[in-house]
Amino acid sequence: MVEAAFYGDDFTGSTDAMVQFARVGLRAVLLVTLLSASELRELAVRYDVIGVAGIARSLPPDEQEVEVRPVLEALRELGPRVLQYKVCSTADSSPTRGSIGRALEIGREVCGPAVVPILVAQPELGRYTVFSHHFAAEAGTIHRLDRQPTMSTHPSTPMHESDLRRHLSHQTSLPLAAVHLTSYPDATVMPGGVGAVVLDALTDEDLRTLGGVILRDGSAGEVRFAIGSGGLSRALGLALRPEGEVVGSGTSGAGGPVLVVSGSQSPRTAEQIEHARLAGWTVLPLADEVAERVVAAFSAGVGGVVVHTNEVAPAKLGWVPGALAEVVRMAAGVGVRRVVVAGGDTSGQVLRQLDVGALELAGGPAPISPGVHRCRAASAVPGVDGLEVLLKPGQLGGVELFTEFQRWSG
Repeated sequence: MVEAAFYGDDFTGSTDAMVQFARVGLRAVLLVTLLSASELRELAVRYDVIGVAGIARSLPPDEQEVEVRPVLEALRELGPRVLQYKVCSTADSSPTRGSIGRALEIGREVCGPAVVPILVAQPELGRYTVFSHHFAAEAGTIHRLDRQPTMSTHPSTPMHESDLRRHLSHQTSLPLAAVHLTSYPDATVMPGGVGAVVLDALTDEDLRTLGGVILRDGSAGEVRFAIGSGGLSRALGLALRPEGEVVGSGTSGAGGPVLVVSGSQSPRTAEQIEHARLAGWTVLPLADEVAERVVAAFSAGVGGVVVHTNEVAPAKLGWVPGALAEVVRMAAGVGVRRVVVAGGDTSGQVLRQLDVGALELAGGPAPISPGVHRCRAASAVPGVDGLEVLLKPGQLGGVELFTEFQRWSG
């Protein structure tokens, strides 16, 4: 029986949501494409949590609705206790791109007019909400979101406001309220008479408290709609399985060759690419003949190759997902079974180009780095089926992430 379901507005965040549920022992699967109603019902017998990975974070509101509404309607029919619209823990969104406000409106139309909890904080990733103001770590320093070096200058959704109520008020006309830390742990009900309520969280214990509140506050027999990051997924998981963590598996040992395809322009990804270069990896810009160069490098025994998009002209960005997917297919053809896709928007587009149908955890729920998890791809394409895939958000992962993945086993 499905206890929770979610739609992820990008692929990297979707894998994180899946893992947060799996950490407490819930059986979870992540679909890359929406299945038929009968296929979903069959999965609902085998899994506690069903998620669908999407690309809404990169879409304008009209396209976002076409993408999101059918998925929410299909997942609602499975009767989960809660249906999550999964967003990034830096609240990436704007009125014209990846609008969380529009998702809020769609979710209420699908699930009913109950007040929607919004929980964006994810403390283990250095993402906190205090008195509705959001903070995010970068390079070991906690910044208010509108002053965080990466998010304040983000090329698609620059964040100019740290108060999530004010930020979201530009995306919806629904009234917004808040529940603040000073009322915890006695906050047992959500405010009424509003469209949504922004929730503070500073610690894992706050998540545990809020997960219980969200589940208790729902009406019997109704699907509760909620919006939030992997922190919300963890909060719900802890409430659904209060007995706690499942020990993960996976160790550093004898791994195998790794291909990295990157559409990320974040400073952290640049550091990871440079570390790989210094470790002896082949680093190549995406260009017309790069797939053949990648195959030649792996055939010559190179342990790691990075293909990046730093030199792609803006006019050719539409070409990038298909070109990166072709690099992955050709590398898989010479035996490469481990792939990193860097960048939230890039990950979704590349996996769809590769005809990946679903993702499950590879090994156990232990992350290779906070917020970065190994998955196994399921596909009708023989060379793609079974690939071990690491979907990496631009800002996450240690500097040694790529080389560590090369050594990881289990």
